[in-house]
Formats: sequence, C-alpha cells, structure tokens
Amino acid sequence: MSREITEELLKFVENGPTGFHAVRTMQEELEDSGFIHIYEEDPWILQNGGKYYVTRNGSSLIAFMIPEISINGFQIMASHSDSPTFKLKPDPEIDIEGHFVKLNVEKYGGMMMAPWFDRPLSLAGRLLTEENGQITSRLVKVDRDLVLIPNLAVHMNRKANDGYRYNPQIDMLPLFGGEESKDTLMDILSEEAGVKSDQILDMDVYLYNRMKGSIWGGKSEFVSSARLDDLQCAFSSLAAFKSSRNPKHVIVHCVLDNEEVGSLTRQGAASTFLKDTLERISMVMGMSKEDYLRAVSSGFMLSADNAHSVHPNHQDKTDQSNRPYINGGVVLKYNANQHYTTDAFSAAVFKSICEHAQVPVQSFVNRSDMAGGSTLGNISNGQVSIHMADIGLAQLAMHSPYETAGARDTEYMIRTAGAFYNSDIQIEKDGTCKIDF
Repeated sequence: MSREITEELLKFVENGPTGFHAVRTMQEELEDSGFIHIYEEDPWILQNGGKYYVTRNGSSLIAFMIPEISINGFQIMASHSDSPTFKLKPDPEIDIEGHFVKLNVEKYGGMMMAPWFDRPLSLAGRLLTEENGQITSRLVKVDRDLVLIPNLAVHMNRKANDGYRYNPQIDMLPLFGGEESKDTLMDILSEEAGVKSDQILDMDVYLYNRMKGSIWGGKSEFVSSARLDDLQCAFSSLAAFKSSRNPKHVIVHCVLDNEEVGSLTRQGAASTFLKDTLERISMVMGMSKEDYLRAVSSGFMLSADNAHSVHPNHQDKTDQSNRPYINGGVVLKYNANQHYTTDAFSAAVFKSICEHAQVPVQSFVNRSDMAGGSTLGNISNGQVSIHMADIGLAQLAMHSPYETAGARDTEYMIRTAGAFYNSDIQIEKDGTCKIDF
C-alpha cells in the first residue's frame, strides 16, 4: 500500500512544478470528487452537506465540507504550495559576448544553492495575457530540458570544495542557449501557453528541477523528489480530506502560498484568506458573530509542514533526546519561543488522534544552541486564533531541489489526517477536550 501511495505522491509532485500548478492539480481532484468551485468576488450559496473550494491568486486553495445539520466547530489541516527556487526577473535575457544567452533570476526562499548546478532545469509558472480586451492568467510549463546552471571547473575555482560562498547574481544564472537562442524566450513561453508573445503583459515564472522522483534503498524505503517540502503534506491532507465526512464540524483542507518567503502576501498565512473563508461560511450558514467565535474557540488546526530527520552523516545536528527518523511516523514539532505553535494541550490532542490511527509519533525540537525555522502555523494564528499543533514528516536535505523522505511516512500522514478529519474534537472550559472517533 505504501508503495502505491508513494507513486501517487510522485505523480502529484511532478504535476506541481510551481504553486500555481499544484493548486490546479488539487482543483482537478476536488472537482472529480464533486466539489464546487466558488469565488471570493461572488455571493456564496452554501448548503448543509455541501462540498466547496475557493482559490486566491491561483496559488492558494481552501476546500471545505459543511456538516449535514449544524456547525459545532472547524477542523483544519493547513500546508503550503510553494518551494524554494529561482524566479525570472523582468527582461530576463542577458547576452554574453554574442555567444551565450543566460537568464537573469533571483532567489525565491532560502534554498541550498549548490545542488542546483549541473542538472536539467526548465521553466514553469503563469503568464498574464491580454485576450479579447481582458487580462487572463495562463499556466505555462515547458516540459523539456531547457536551461542549466553550469558549475565553474575546479581548475578555475580551487576553493570549490572548501566552503565556497555562492553569489546568486554571478554564480546562479542559468544558461539558456547560444547566439541562435537570443530573443526566443518569450516565443517559447507563449507557444507553450497557446498565445502570441505580444499578448504577454507580465509573468510569474520559476525554474524547476526536471529530475524525476524515485523510490530507492535496500528495501525501497526512501523517496526522493523535488518539492517534498511541502507537497508531501499537501498531498496527504488532500488524500484524506476527499474521503472524509464529519457530521458536526466544518472540515477544511487549506493550502497557502508564499510560506517560504514569510507568508506576508494576500494569499499567504498572514493574510485574511482563511479568516475570510471561515467567517463567510458562518455568515452564509446563518451563524451569528458569537456563534462564529465559539466555533473557532472549539476548533483545531494542524499546521503540516515537513520536519528534519536525524542526518546519517551529521547526527550531532539533532537534539540529544528528540530524534525523529525517516519512516518513524509523524513528527510533532515544538519550540519554547513558539516558532512552532504546539503546546502541551495541542500535543495531547494530536497524540490521541495518532493513537487512534495507530500511527507512531516522533518529536522534533531544535538544539538549544541552533536557530531553527518556523512555518505557517504561528503566522496564521494572528488571523484565526485556534488551538493548533505543528506537525510534519521527517526528511533529509530540506530546501534542496532534490529532497529525501520516507516511503512509508506518507501513508502514516494520510491515516493521521483521516482520523483527524473524521473525529469529533470537543474543546470546552479552556483546556478540556473529549474526542469521539
């Protein structure tokens, strides 16, 4: 079963070279499952038992199911659609002495730069075009090896193996072609999108790794691919969500954009997207403001973003007593300064869910002498103050263009998400909870 799930994960990742494509893939799966696409700018007509989804910017998505009778609360699982990469700048072509054409790019997110060298890359994203007097968004994915970032030979860089410091404006610009490729980039993008190049007004276009995902290891226990952070969690949440029903709570599959750059956009965790959606559900379903606040206070959210595994060559980089491993189950993430939202109460609730799902739980805490990252949970809590736990799946090489995780762990996360979506979490009296499965 785990093998089949992992193969489906790799298909999902391959179809999502950017957040725009990942969201489109999720839209297609939701519509195949009977979900109705509603739009923020339209009046909402919702019904008990209805299944709906809404998008923002084409790169964030919130899907939800309304219970048959009444709404007692919200049970939300959130992940993100973006991954560290390089984004094309405007007017990206750079001529090099009439012999080469390279592309001007800038870093998106905090990636490891070294693994981007000497591997087949291409371009994907969205084009904003003018068609019949309207501005229209078109997705584009150049499905062939198109560019490459060539390394500097060790003979010219004797410090290449001594901790070389890469300059993103000098070292990381991809080679696009020879002199015959000059002024052809927009033609290639427009052809892929099915428009004329003079119709393109602007674009959000990114590099993506062309190397296909693989299942490997002595017993096929590992999976490696681009963008496992965080499409592995988004995939798991969606897989469980589609087959779930909850008679008492609005269940929500939430995927937000721009987590890798701080979430401070209209489609990020710091935006009002989740808050607006939950409030509109409440209003349309005839709930008062107090009813809405009560539903939020009794709700629960899982902020799902991948976690760091113990590294086989650098075991000392992991905390002494909290040591998550690939294929060891779902990871519960803690931080005393609340860069992760997990506290003792939310951890207890989550552990109960995992116990019911028969899924092992691991703990991640940064070493006390090392700074760690954060994720969308604590940021979104500024808009929707809800009980929350930060979770993920253990992986190696986070923010590399080719990451490694466990071939069994995706199934663990799907089972956990299914138990969560289908449970009746009853929170009351500021810290008392009963869960019915």
